[in-house]
Amino acid sequence: MKRLFVPLAAVVLLLCAATSFAQEANRAQLRGKLKTEIEKVAAGFDGVMGVAIRDLISGEEILANANLIFPTGSSIKIPVLIELHKQAAAGKYKLTDQRWLERADKVGGSGVINNFGDHTSQLSLNDLAVLMIVLSDNTATNMLIDQTGMANVNATLDQLGLKAIRLQRKMIDLPASARGDENIATPYAAMDLMAKLYRGEIASRNLSDDVLKFLKLRKSSPIPKLIPSNISIANKPGGIEGVACDWAVVYVPGRPFAISVMTNYNGETANANDAIANVAKLAYDYFSRLARSTAYGARVPLELLKQNRDR
Repeated sequence: MKRLFVPLAAVVLLLCAATSFAQEANRAQLRGKLKTEIEKVAAGFDGVMGVAIRDLISGEEILANANLIFPTGSSIKIPVLIELHKQAAAGKYKLTDQRWLERADKVGGSGVINNFGDHTSQLSLNDLAVLMIVLSDNTATNMLIDQTGMANVNATLDQLGLKAIRLQRKMIDLPASARGDENIATPYAAMDLMAKLYRGEIASRNLSDDVLKFLKLRKSSPIPKLIPSNISIANKPGGIEGVACDWAVVYVPGRPFAISVMTNYNGETANANDAIANVAKLAYDYFSRLARSTAYGARVPLELLKQNRDR
C-alpha cells in the first residue's frame, strides 16, 4: 500500500484554518449576544429605535432597524461641518474669514449666539463651527448652511453614496418641518458616514481628520455618558421634540467602532438619552473585550497585544 505524504506546510495551513473557523464561531456567539441585548433595549424603548454598529477593524456589523428613516436633529450638523471644510480646502474661503452677527441670523433653541448683540461682533467660520458642534448653536449652524449652501451639502452626500442622509431645512424652521421638509437619515447611512470619516474617505485623510478634530471636542451627549472618560469619541448628538440620536466613532484602543443610534415617536417615559447610552455601553464592553483578547479569547495585557500587532 502506498503511503500518502502531505507537506508539513499544508498541514499547518489546515490547522490554522480550522482554528480560525473555530474561533470565529466563538466570536459569532459573543456578537450574537450583543445583538440580542441591543434588540432588548430597542424592544423595551418607549418609541422606535434604530441601531447600526460597525467594527472598524473587521468590518462586521450589528444592526437593528438600521434602514428605517429617522429625523436627525442636530446630528445633521456633521455633513454641514464636512461641506464647510471641503469648500475651504477648495479655496472658496478661509476658515479664518469673519462674519458679522446680525439680528436676521438669530434663531432660538440651543446655543449662545442668540444672546449676542446685533452687528456688535464678528466670529470666524472656524469659531462658528466650534459653536455648532460643541454647543449645537442653531444660529451658528444656519449661518454655516448659508455659507456652504444646502444643495452643496446634499451633493457631497450623494458623491459619498449617502443619499439616505438629507439636509432639507435650517434649524428651528417649524413650518418646514410641518411640511415634511425634515432633516433625515437612516442609522446605517449615519454609521457609514462616521466610518468614512475614520478611514479618511471624506475628500482626503487631512480633511477627514480636521472634521474629526471638531467632533472629538467633548460635549453633552449620550454615547460618551457610560464610556470611560479616557476613551476618545468623535460624535454629534441630536434631539428635537420626540426625537433623539447620536452618531459617533468610539476609539477603543485596538478595536475602534462606528455607531449610530436614532430614535423617534418617543413617549413621555422614553428616556431616549439613557437608552442610547445603554446601547453605546453594550457596544463598548463588546469591543473592549475583543481588544483585550488573544485570537483564542484569552485576556492578556493590552500592551503585549499591541506589540504583536505592530510586528
